[in-house]
Amino acid sequence: MTGRIIIAVLLAAFLMNAANAVIEFRITRSTEAKQRIAIVPFGWQHGGEPLPVDVAAIVAGDLARTGLFEPIPFESLPSRPFRHDQINFKDWRLLGPGNLVIGNVTPSVNGGYVVEFQLYDVLRSKQVVGFQLTSSSQAMRRVAHKIADQIYMKLTGVRGAFDTKVAYVTEVRNADGEARYALSVADVDGHNESAILDSARPVMSPSWSPDGKKLAYVSFESDQPRIFIQDIATGERERIASFPGINGAPAFSPDGHHLAMTLSKDGNPEIYVMHLRTRRLRRVTRNVAIDTEPSWSPDGQSLVFTSDRGGKPQIYRTAVEGGRPERITFEGSYNARAVYSPDGTKLALVHRDEGRYRIGLLDLENGALQVLTESELDESPSFAPNGSMILYATMDGTGPVLAAVSPDGRMHQRLAVQTGGVREPAWSPFRK
Repeated sequence: MTGRIIIAVLLAAFLMNAANAVIEFRITRSTEAKQRIAIVPFGWQHGGEPLPVDVAAIVAGDLARTGLFEPIPFESLPSRPFRHDQINFKDWRLLGPGNLVIGNVTPSVNGGYVVEFQLYDVLRSKQVVGFQLTSSSQAMRRVAHKIADQIYMKLTGVRGAFDTKVAYVTEVRNADGEARYALSVADVDGHNESAILDSARPVMSPSWSPDGKKLAYVSFESDQPRIFIQDIATGERERIASFPGINGAPAFSPDGHHLAMTLSKDGNPEIYVMHLRTRRLRRVTRNVAIDTEPSWSPDGQSLVFTSDRGGKPQIYRTAVEGGRPERITFEGSYNARAVYSPDGTKLALVHRDEGRYRIGLLDLENGALQVLTESELDESPSFAPNGSMILYATMDGTGPVLAAVSPDGRMHQRLAVQTGGVREPAWSPFRK
C-alpha cells in the first residue's frame, strides 16, 4: 500500500523491562516518513545502585509507538552526553537525527530523584525545551511518560497522551472451561496493571470519569446487569442503577455530574440521564425501537446513540435536554457504538462493511464516512484524549485482542495481553 510500510518488530524491544508489561504493542502499519530522533541514556552517578527504570528507554518506546518517530538504537549512538557541554553537535549532524534528547538523574534530599532533560534541535545546535521533575522510585515511569509528552508536544504541536491510562476487560478460562473476568487499569504502555474488579460473571462497558479517578461499568455479578461507579485508588464503589431489565452503557458527562445510560425499566430500552448527586433520573428518548450506547458531545450539550428506529442500527443525535433526535449516519445498513473525538468534529463508530464490522470515522461537518480498519469483527472504539489514536477491540487468530488506529488510517497497532482475551477498552482522560 502506497505510503505505508509493514513492520514486524515488537516495540517492547525498546523497553529493557518489557517483560513486566501486561500489554505488548506491535506496529503493524505506519507511515514511511518518520522523524529520526536520538534519545541518549540518562546520566546517573550514584555508586553501583541502579535506577528503578530506564527513563530513556521508556521515552524512546513512547515516541516509537506513535509511528511518527524513529529513535536511533542506543548501541548506534556516537556518544552518551548527559550535559550540554558534552554535546558535539557536529557528530550528531553526521548521524542524521533532527533532534537530540539528553538527561540526568540525581538523588534528591528526601530520598527520591531529580530528573532533568533537554531536547535539542541538532541542525541549529539549540535547546528547544528542558524541564526538571522530582520523582519517587514508584513514580519514575510516570515521569518518563511526562517527558515523552513534552517532547511530543514540542515536535508535533499536539499534547502528548503517554501519561494516560487504559481500562479494559479480560477473560481467562481455566482447565474446566470456567471463565473469570477482570476489569483492569494499566498505563498506556501496558505497565502498572491493577485489577479493580475480579468476577466470575461478565463485566462490560467501562467509562472514565472526566477527572480520571473513577470508572463506571456494568457488572452481571448478581445475574442481572447493574451499573456501578468505582473509585480506582480506594476500590470503593456504589451501585448506581439496578432497575428491572437492562441497566447498561454508562457514560459520564464532560463535567462529571451526570451519567447517561440505557434502561429498560419502563419496558423498552431508552436513553436516560442521571444526576449523580441527587440521583434524579430523566428520560431522554421515547420510541418503540431500541435506543442504546449513549455518548456525550465534548460540550455536554448533546448525545449520540444507537437506534434501530429506522429499521437498522444507525447513529442518532439529540439534545441532552430532549427533543426530536436526528439521524446522522446514512452509509451502510449498520452503524453503532459511536464516540465523539475530543474536538467534537468527528465520531468513531462500528460500521458494517461488506459483512465485516470495522472501525469508521464520520466527519460531522460533511457527513463523510471513512473506514479505517480491515479486520472482520471490530468493536468498542475509544479516542485517545489528544485525538491522535482510536483504541478498539478486535479478533485475531488467538482470540479477542486490542488494537489502535490513527484517525487518518495510516498508523495501526496491535496490543496483546499475555494471557486470555481482552475487550471493552476505554482510554482515560488526561491525568491531572
